[in-house]
Amino acid sequence: MNPLALIVNAARRLDNMFPGYFEKQQKHNHYADFGYPANLTFTQLHQMYSRNGIARAGIEKTILKTWQDTPFLLEAERDGSEGKLKKETPLEKEIRLRFDQLRLWQHLAEADRRSLVGKYSGLILRLGDNKRFNEAVDTVGGGLLGLVEVIPAWEGQLTVGEWETDETSENYGQPKMYQFNEAQVGDTTNKTRQFDLHPDRVLIWSKDGTVHGQSLLEPGYNSLLDMEKISGAGGEGFWKNAKSAPVLQVDKEAKPDQMAKAMGIDPSELVDKIGEQVEDWNKGFDKLLMLQGIEAKTLGVNLPSPEHFFAIALQSFAASIPIPLKILVGSQTGERASTEDAKEWAQTNMSRRAGQVIPNTMALVKRLAQFSILPEKDWFLDWTDLTESSMAEKIDRVVKMADTNQKMKDSKEAVFSHEEMRAVVDYEPLSDADKFRDDITGDDADDALNLPTVAQPE
Repeated sequence: MNPLALIVNAARRLDNMFPGYFEKQQKHNHYADFGYPANLTFTQLHQMYSRNGIARAGIEKTILKTWQDTPFLLEAERDGSEGKLKKETPLEKEIRLRFDQLRLWQHLAEADRRSLVGKYSGLILRLGDNKRFNEAVDTVGGGLLGLVEVIPAWEGQLTVGEWETDETSENYGQPKMYQFNEAQVGDTTNKTRQFDLHPDRVLIWSKDGTVHGQSLLEPGYNSLLDMEKISGAGGEGFWKNAKSAPVLQVDKEAKPDQMAKAMGIDPSELVDKIGEQVEDWNKGFDKLLMLQGIEAKTLGVNLPSPEHFFAIALQSFAASIPIPLKILVGSQTGERASTEDAKEWAQTNMSRRAGQVIPNTMALVKRLAQFSILPEKDWFLDWTDLTESSMAEKIDRVVKMADTNQKMKDSKEAVFSHEEMRAVVDYEPLSDADKFRDDITGDDADDALNLPTVAQPE
């Protein structure tokens, strides 16, 4: 037996006899066989987001749903003990106006988007403390005006320049200094900002608030490559069939010298002349191809139906996000199925908010309070519920509740009260005075509420 085969067989037997001590021999390297990169870089992920429509849809639809509306920063929870809405305080109004001026919520949404493409993103804080970006922050004067600008940054623009290696430091293992180079990603036109950045002046936006996150595109990257291969090969195949470049087969009795003489050229120029003739023929469907002793044939490309292969990769990518397939590609084939998908998608993004977006946002609020830009207190982030029913659905529910009461009128007891119906459409409960007024009319109402009688003109 071949010595190499003996070695391989011995290795396989040892692996079976002592699992865990001897490395199992792999039959295939799937990444090498199928052309998948073993390690992904930010550049590859960003290029996929920029040039692949399915990848972009996965990112954009996640962001658009999560940031369907913008939140409000409140001094206290929106709902009081009696369920009534509280009025906006002067400080809340000042914060809202300043955040709108800075377009803060839009910049946070952009940082969230960029964190899905790379392992993380950054939000650079430009502060009015008359210090450089590489200096630590103490106290920033001017209140809300102390926050001058917020700058979203890609992973490729914001890198760790130095790590804290002092084991006695409370920040051991954390970034000690960042490096920001605006021209590292995308179009470099008018991107000139480049500086070292102290950690006080940057907020890392990721699932855990560190630079060790994972791109949303990474688990489904191989499936995205498969879709590109299928669509690219299909497009190239159809183009080749339409182009119909001929293959010239020279007959053994062909006389090239006579062909060259008939064309009025030297025999050494015959190949070039035939090439020009074929090129002219390819440029227009009304051209003629006249050859002497040469047969022109076309090589057709037989393309299998790509839908099945494309669908497998598409489903795999949708599962990796996760996002319902109908929402990812925008097809709606059934009302019930679409409604269920929409509910599931809303719940997924509510989970994203709770687990990633809100903690990162509150980390920014805490940082601003630390710098005295915001007062130190328990702040609350008020955000509408993505899973909440629409007003049309709520009204339809109230109509059904009223119909139920009507059908049960013989029992002389309403199944649903007025207050329960008002609560469904988010209306405040009626006050006791309003309830009493509904039961009496005219002068009786004024007497009952002890209202003064207004004299009527004669």
